[in-house]
Amino acid sequence: MSKNIKSLASVHKSPPVHWVGDGLPVSTALSHHQFGEAVSPFLLLDYAEPYLVEPSLTPRGVDEHPHRGFETVTVVYQGELEHRASGGNHGRIGSGEVQWMTAGSGVVHEEKYSEAFTQKGGWLEMVQLWVNLPAKDKMSSPGYQTLTKSQIPEISLDDGAGLVRVIAGQFEQTQGPAKTFTPVNLWDLRLNAGGSTTLRVPAGSMMALFVLKGEAWVNETAHVLTKDLALFESEGEEVSLSAVKESVVLVLSGQPIQEPVTAYGPFVMNTQQEIVQALSDYRSGKMGHI
Repeated sequence: MSKNIKSLASVHKSPPVHWVGDGLPVSTALSHHQFGEAVSPFLLLDYAEPYLVEPSLTPRGVDEHPHRGFETVTVVYQGELEHRASGGNHGRIGSGEVQWMTAGSGVVHEEKYSEAFTQKGGWLEMVQLWVNLPAKDKMSSPGYQTLTKSQIPEISLDDGAGLVRVIAGQFEQTQGPAKTFTPVNLWDLRLNAGGSTTLRVPAGSMMALFVLKGEAWVNETAHVLTKDLALFESEGEEVSLSAVKESVVLVLSGQPIQEPVTAYGPFVMNTQQEIVQALSDYRSGKMGHI
């Protein structure tokens, strides 16, 4: 085994499902509250496992709510989600697409099933990540990146092992389309049964694998199943993955920010005073309304 191997730190089963709003049944596989600096620059990973949405006339989802100090990244695997936000931003993402929203100084938005998806119903599956911003960027202007399926490069792995969709960062020589404030890799990995690959990230990076579907061996020693989160030590650069069954794995890695984190609901800042200010700004309407 390579001397550059990233040792597996731990494997965690996803907790029970809870509802976000009235339309998103999710389990929180990763949170800063649970893992602290070990998962920086990430703050949260919520997984909405496949859920059959019955046809309806009224869109469901998450009503108007604020954010400040970080970014939300929504990856849709099945279904269609529509968002509206203060500042007039409006968009829709479907299967294979991603919305990368920079809350920055503050944004108010809602996320619901699209009108068409609401009317016809169907399967919904998605991941939402929260990515922290360094102190110098927490009050940056809000922004949106809508990454369509055609914009996300798809790389075939050697020996027919599967493929990788590069959402952010760099996989081998391929750069993902998402613009990030700190070095972040986000890869949508699909391995065929029996397929193997070696993932490489910069030394010192945080790294985690979340298994949406399937069964695999990590570094030839640890067995991971559907809805498992595997966390790695910061030392080393390589992780090997061998699929026992056809598998879908979200790979996230990044450079730790190494700053204090003070979080309160939808606000993530560096100090309690900044949280108080965020609450005041939201209540006084400074973050806008839809």
